[in-house]
Amino acid sequence: MAVTLQHIRAARGRICGKVERTPTVLSQSLSNRAGHPVYLKLEHHQTTGAFKLRGASNAIAVLSPEQRSRGVVAASTGNHGRALAHAAKLEGMRAVICMSKLVPQNKLAAIRDLGAEVRIVGNSQDDAQQEVDRLVKEEGLVMLPPFDHPEIIAGQGTLGLEIMAQVPDAAAVLVPLSGGGLAAGVAEAVKGISPGTKVIGISMERGAAMKASLDAGHPVQVEELPTLADSLGGGIGLDNRLTFTMCRNLLDDVVLLTEDEIAAGIRHAYAQEREIVEGAGAMGIAALLAGKAKVGGPTVLILSGRNIDMDLHRRIVCGELTAKESAA
Repeated sequence: MAVTLQHIRAARGRICGKVERTPTVLSQSLSNRAGHPVYLKLEHHQTTGAFKLRGASNAIAVLSPEQRSRGVVAASTGNHGRALAHAAKLEGMRAVICMSKLVPQNKLAAIRDLGAEVRIVGNSQDDAQQEVDRLVKEEGLVMLPPFDHPEIIAGQGTLGLEIMAQVPDAAAVLVPLSGGGLAAGVAEAVKGISPGTKVIGISMERGAAMKASLDAGHPVQVEELPTLADSLGGGIGLDNRLTFTMCRNLLDDVVLLTEDEIAAGIRHAYAQEREIVEGAGAMGIAALLAGKAKVGGPTVLILSGRNIDMDLHRRIVCGELTAKESAA
């Protein structure tokens, strides 16, 4: 099933009242640096602290009563699990979230606090997915994956609709890139409204599965490695149905960042913008600071999430975290 602008607009209607319409604000510091307006889409102010609530809410909204009675399950690096737990709780549904040992403890605790069941399996998103497959087969739960699902993509795409309403003359939108649900949805919405607007995916050098897959011309596996952008970890699935093709067709470029560059983005967000963001949420800022995103007009950076361990955040903004430690 292709995801179109029409699907994204339908998703906007379904999730209205269930998610926040987050603000977009001008960053004077980044605008001065870039020589043109730079805007921050404050999606980290979303109810669950990240954009994932959009896709999870839309996916649950289209489930049948019989499917709702069975409950939902997903693999997650944290933010999708939290969003799905929140959306399921609002509907009185069972939710099981499967995660690897790499997921930070603060994200595990937040999911448990919402009443979801948490399963820790293996050292990668792929390991966690094996437990999801077992639960679908043996217990009949409905799988709602974190990105490669039409309703998830359409829900995330509502961010693109908001961006174009808030900054209609945007020349570029910088989007954190992992499995591609956010990037694909936003790009479909943005280019459906403004075909000339560039959409640039931003990922980390350590384990960027979508970039490796795009370079190879087909989905490939990569080793999942520790990174400050932990919520961008995991593969895209060798049987990827939607996001690989959409990212290949819609993204104008993909930029990779070092751990030091991601840390610099987190520090800038805090010191200059007064915003607390996780590594993934700082990707657009980091790419601009590093001079790796070449744009020549009004630019929107999506601050996608804030769910960072606060002791880690303190160490980053105080300059106490070494490059070696950030990749350990």
